[in-house]
Amino acid sequence: MLFFLVHINASAIEKVILFGDSLMAGYGLPKEQHLSLVLESNLVRSGLNIKVINGSVSGSTSSGGLNRAEWSLSEPGIDLIILGLGANDMLRGIQPDETERNLEEIIKIANSKKIKIIIAGMVAPTTHGTKYKKNFDAIYPKLSKKYNLPLIPFLLEGVALDPNLNQQDGIHPNKAGTIVISNTIQDIISKNY
Repeated sequence: MLFFLVHINASAIEKVILFGDSLMAGYGLPKEQHLSLVLESNLVRSGLNIKVINGSVSGSTSSGGLNRAEWSLSEPGIDLIILGLGANDMLRGIQPDETERNLEEIIKIANSKKIKIIIAGMVAPTTHGTKYKKNFDAIYPKLSKKYNLPLIPFLLEGVALDPNLNQQDGIHPNKAGTIVISNTIQDIISKNY
């Protein structure tokens, strides 16, 4: 019975946009292995008629995402955004409060368009110090709690630092890593919608 209810809820979602950076854009992979296509294929295989749009841009910061959010989210019929920005902010040492403000503005834009939101979090290494890491890591749970949004605590959970799941650069997921990330996203969509 629970599965039936989850199935009915999830079928209300017809169009999803992945709104992130190279980790979601499919950097270094042939198009058929891009996260948007893998996720869409998996959702369809599980009986859900959901279109997944690749709205991610390699190299994008939260500021870049905010600059394109209004027009990206204006495409008719978008029901859900997977918001996965911040990794490039962290790599550049951008102050976490600035990243948080940008992500919050994107959330407000999505809310104004009645688009549901899932936040895909990132975790900082200690490269910029432990204080920076603590403040950065707190962004995603804080926004999730403030706006009552489903949270993927770490988009690369089970993928980061595993050479079998990453390309040679050790940062971007390979085909197998993309499948793991797709499963993580599919799972949270099923549990919440």
